[in-house]
Amino acid sequence: METDGRLFGGKIVQNIAKVIVGKTQTIKLLLTALLADGHVLLEDVPGTGKTKLARALAKTVRAEYARIQFTPDLLPSDITGLNIFHRQQNAFVLRKGPVFTNILLADEINRATPRTQAGLLECMEERQVTIDGETYTPGSPFFVIATQNPVETAGTFPLPEAQLDRFMMKLSMGLPDREEELSILERYMEKEPLSELESVITLEELFTARNHAASVYVHSCIREYMVDLVSATRTGADILMGVSTRGSLNLLRSARAYAYLEGRSYVIPDDVKALAVPVLAHRIVMGYGTGGSESPRELVERIVASVPVPTEDFTV
Repeated sequence: METDGRLFGGKIVQNIAKVIVGKTQTIKLLLTALLADGHVLLEDVPGTGKTKLARALAKTVRAEYARIQFTPDLLPSDITGLNIFHRQQNAFVLRKGPVFTNILLADEINRATPRTQAGLLECMEERQVTIDGETYTPGSPFFVIATQNPVETAGTFPLPEAQLDRFMMKLSMGLPDREEELSILERYMEKEPLSELESVITLEELFTARNHAASVYVHSCIREYMVDLVSATRTGADILMGVSTRGSLNLLRSARAYAYLEGRSYVIPDDVKALAVPVLAHRIVMGYGTGGSESPRELVERIVASVPVPTEDFTV
């Protein structure tokens, strides 16, 4: 199992790296969320490669891919689908929406109205779609990668806390440094790497890896460490709302997947530390008017630095 996890993750990361330059840790965290059956919110300025990353992942895993461009006039039925009357059949026929796929890119999700944003909630959390009273199952696996621009806020509708909590992780790719940008220019001078990208993993192999990740051992002291981190986000004068129990469960699931990709059959504190910010920070709501200037990310980093780390034997 240990070798399988490292090889499995290595093949995917190396393949996506043919398209995305210098973002190995972001790719690994994205893969962690996929293995843990979660969803990811990518918050970054335009042009950093968010769409390419989603398409490269879909091609690498040989999965169905769909993209929704969120706009203010987008309707929930544009996401889920709707029943249309078919004259020849004299019956209503379901026209499936983009959610009936494996990897869904919800591009600029904060540009749609709250009603339309909520259209994704049932699909993301319950893995089901209800259309005219009938319940359907979207693709399996069903992995949502949503993007939003943190700078341009005119005409946008900020995601409510209930929907932010549905995302296992919130990631940021960031702009490349000088050497990375030179590599990008060189790589894209004569060809489009994404068009030549081939699959290296099948969906069957993905499901097998998910089962292995779900069986990774988590010692009781590691679970206590996770609870201590989460509990620390719920106290403090500047904190309006701390991490929910869903956040604790997501930290547990993602830590198992991360340990599996590291080639281990058990979780260690470093796995939890690596995931604390992307899994927990976006679930925290800081209070206003308290005089504090600490961001949720800085809060989680301070908590990770201050909460005692267990030193027991973490192996099975």
